[in-house]
Amino acid sequence: MNQTIQELFDRKSVRAYSGEPITEEEKKLILESALQAPSAGNMGLYHIIDVQDQDVKDQLAILCDHQPFISKASMVLVFLADYQKWYDMFKYYDLPVGKLEESDLILAIEDCMVAAQNSVVAAQSLGIGSCYIGDILENFEKTQELLNLPKYAVPIGMVVYGKPTEQQKNRTKPKRFDLEDMVSVNAYHQKTIEETKNMFKKQANKNDEQLAQYIESFAKRKFFAEFRYEMNRSARAIIESWLK
Repeated sequence: MNQTIQELFDRKSVRAYSGEPITEEEKKLILESALQAPSAGNMGLYHIIDVQDQDVKDQLAILCDHQPFISKASMVLVFLADYQKWYDMFKYYDLPVGKLEESDLILAIEDCMVAAQNSVVAAQSLGIGSCYIGDILENFEKTQELLNLPKYAVPIGMVVYGKPTEQQKNRTKPKRFDLEDMVSVNAYHQKTIEETKNMFKKQANKNDEQLAQYIESFAKRKFFAEFRYEMNRSARAIIESWLK
């Protein structure tokens, strides 16, 4: 196993930081690595906001489901699906472009998240922890105002970075699903309920009795949670704003 692959296996979310700063050289390497990501047609359909203002960090921590560790991170990057620059150029050169549509948004989202993952891998190689913040999808209108976002640049991902504490370094990475449960050949394999239960029992290390409680607990925490209802409302607002 080479070093890059080992770092992919070792990487886990880090939410507690030692306080040691990320240097400007390290930050530049992380950002430059993000820009090396594959991109549809080499269009670079994303934009990165490097949030340095502490007040903006604090507000993002509140808007993203009240998570204080966000405001304590050494580096906070907001990844936007961004078609605005291309739209502006199309209009400037009087090309017959109308409003952007669903495929344009999806392509920009793909570009955005590949760039974000590049930054995470680069950070890991430098000994810098990271954590994706999916809650950036909440409170779209307030985030749009806070970050001065134009119509065709919308928040899709946020990642916070920092040097991990010893506890975070030593924390066991949660077990992922097994390869045979996540990969099928040539076509999608629709599992039986027993196959699906076995998949979850292996990943969560639960027996039959424990599995029911585990799934119920997870559903309450992630599916029937207030943040999910807001995230869905906000995601619809993002799509509606893009398409109108």
